[in-house]
Amino acid sequence: MQPVLPWGGFLEKTKYNVDKDIAKRTYDDIVFDSVLEMKYYRDVVLPLMESGEITKCELQKKYVLQEGFTHDGMKVRPITYDADFYLEYSDGHSEIIDVKGCPDTTAKLKRKLFWHQFPNDNYIWVTYIKKYGGWGRYDEFNRMRKLEKRAKGGKRNGDKVEEER
Repeated sequence: MQPVLPWGGFLEKTKYNVDKDIAKRTYDDIVFDSVLEMKYYRDVVLPLMESGEITKCELQKKYVLQEGFTHDGMKVRPITYDADFYLEYSDGHSEIIDVKGCPDTTAKLKRKLFWHQFPNDNYIWVTYIKKYGGWGRYDEFNRMRKLEKRAKGGKRNGDKVEEER
């Protein structure tokens, strides 16, 4: 069921809840799933490809996280994951990059499945936070935010509240 807008129309959403205006998320005639993903390609991947540091870039490379199977006569489809970027570097190492704004529970679950299925692959979530200097690893920025909150006196889960005397 689609959400109804106050004036009676329906709110149209795409599969990934991204901007329907594909011009905003298109670069070099490539339509990306999100504006953030397009900016990562433009700001990080292309300059490294031009310098020769990145030797290969695959977009939306598919990985099977769990094979399909049959249960009680019903076919269950495989669980798949499409990586935003698969990058190979001139020094021989590779990275699987997923550009994240705010990961949902499905993304978090698929990351765990990916780590289990491909433990030797270098799978990284990246994001852009201007406050912390631009592009970086999502987990590192998240850790920095938590430390900042703690330094400001924010309570974290599991902290005991001490009474003032």
